[in-house]
Amino acid sequence: MPSFAPALPRPRGPVSYAVITALSEREPHAGQFTLPTPLRADPLGADAQLALCVCYELHYAGFTGVDDGWEWDPELLELRHELEERFLSTLHEQTSGANDANASLDQLLVEPMDGAGLSDYLADRGTWVHMREFFAHRSLYHLKEADPHAWVIPRLTGAAKAALVAVEFDEYGGGRADRMHSTLFADLLRAARMSSRYLAYVDCVPPESLATVNFMSLCGLRRQLRAALVGLLAAAEITTAPSARKILAGLERLEAPHECRHFFAEHIEADAVHEQVLRHDVVAELLREDPKCEADIVFGIEASELLEQRLAHFILDKWGRERSSLSPIPLSD
Repeated sequence: MPSFAPALPRPRGPVSYAVITALSEREPHAGQFTLPTPLRADPLGADAQLALCVCYELHYAGFTGVDDGWEWDPELLELRHELEERFLSTLHEQTSGANDANASLDQLLVEPMDGAGLSDYLADRGTWVHMREFFAHRSLYHLKEADPHAWVIPRLTGAAKAALVAVEFDEYGGGRADRMHSTLFADLLRAARMSSRYLAYVDCVPPESLATVNFMSLCGLRRQLRAALVGLLAAAEITTAPSARKILAGLERLEAPHECRHFFAEHIEADAVHEQVLRHDVVAELLREDPKCEADIVFGIEASELLEQRLAHFILDKWGRERSSLSPIPLSD
């Protein structure tokens, strides 16, 4: 397993307890994996989302002390499949089922007039405490930025594949490790006097944070959801530059360390270009090759935005009541 493999997180219910206990106490393929029956966990709740997170992380860095053979354990995959189906069913129920990718992408360009979004709050009123909490939420993705999307590369062809690889090349620093976006975020965390260890904050973030990253992994690991992954990536590239610009304004207002400001400044410039590449060279080409995938692209856009809005609502609700959006564990090593 990689040297940066994190420790297993703390369980948050019977399903995640069963998964984490099995990984920590048993060998894979032992045929002794006991699951809670029936599976009643809320698909968007802490127990189910943490269980999914742990299952997916076996395909990334794995966990310290956990046998790599668990990655393809049949019983664990069966549980993951059931959790995924319930997760997807819930997302389909809460999205429109529309079939117009251009209309969905256009909608992302319309910013709310009331300025009530999470990035607006951070720009205008966010404190340094709020910023550090926001960094903790985002660390689950940004410390492996672009990795979930890389799964789709072998599932595309031609111009769409080439264009997406160009975007990923930028995300990975154009071949320079010090410019990889994950490296820049690690620099941000250290400058903010926070832990830059991979998954350092998994035990303190809510299920809303876990779900945003889990959806990326789910779409990346299922070939049938390749178009949904393209949709969610396009949505991310379209919305990141405007939100990064606001967050940067907040960080400048707070006179935050250079490394914190640099991460968001980099995304303003890079993602403005990536937006055009994703929309015109990836989405358009994918639709030209396979027009039937348009509904899946829209699903990826809408589901990712739904999950992002749930997270934003959770955080703003906590801050509006002057409470932390994180569970009470230290923000630093």
